[in-house]
Amino acid sequence: MISVIITTKNEESVIKDLFKSLKNQIYKNFEIILVDNNSSDKTKFIAKKYNARIFNMGPERSIQRNFGVSMAKGEHILILDADMKLTKDVLLELSEIKEEIAIIPEKSYGIGFWTQFKVFEREFYEGDDSIEAPRFFSKSIFLRYDGYDENITGPEDYDLPLRMKKAGEKVRRIRSYILHNERRFSPFKSAKKKFYYASKSGEYIKKHPEMIFTQGNMLIRPIFIKKWEKMIKHPFLSGGMMFIKVVEMIGAFFGFVYSGIIKK
Repeated sequence: MISVIITTKNEESVIKDLFKSLKNQIYKNFEIILVDNNSSDKTKFIAKKYNARIFNMGPERSIQRNFGVSMAKGEHILILDADMKLTKDVLLELSEIKEEIAIIPEKSYGIGFWTQFKVFEREFYEGDDSIEAPRFFSKSIFLRYDGYDENITGPEDYDLPLRMKKAGEKVRRIRSYILHNERRFSPFKSAKKKFYYASKSGEYIKKHPEMIFTQGNMLIRPIFIKKWEKMIKHPFLSGGMMFIKVVEMIGAFFGFVYSGIIKK
């Protein structure tokens, strides 16, 4: 069995698409665990219609996820966000692999002017292990590494698999995709989110200082240089993407300043 763990807070606008994609999976031996952080909308009401096991826990995502794993009945766990949906073969492919950790590639979609640049950016990251984080684990290996670090918010997605990789664990990659709903993307809202995550990333930086040069440098990432031909071929999309990265970097910079990380 695969335990699908979803963390939510007021996600009624997108959560139904995720549940529909789970219902349409070819592989049927799974359960849904929804860990909600005091939603005031219809998130939990919608979840009940899809027979999810519903719990309430907060205040941050790492705590929610670890709690969800503690409630899981499956031998393997899949960690999802509410604004995702799965192509129909994802669970089937995951059920067939022998490795205990797996990356599921992602594609973005959404509406609005700015979203096209975010969709374009996501295309660069497929195959880049410094950006794509595993979401599928055997429950035993997840618990062996004590799950997500509850002192980290945002980069916890990277911290856990990095700890596993440094210990010599192998990571597998499947072919099927997660589709990530960017909704109506706003670079300024994204910068606000980067500020929040950066202000809480001190513990992550202490544990993995080497990641500053790949993840921390959002503007000049190695993958952009490696795929320079793609950027030249699409100058409009590349320009919009770079503008977004500048805005996000400004948000992250002030988050570091706010937290005192730069002073340290």
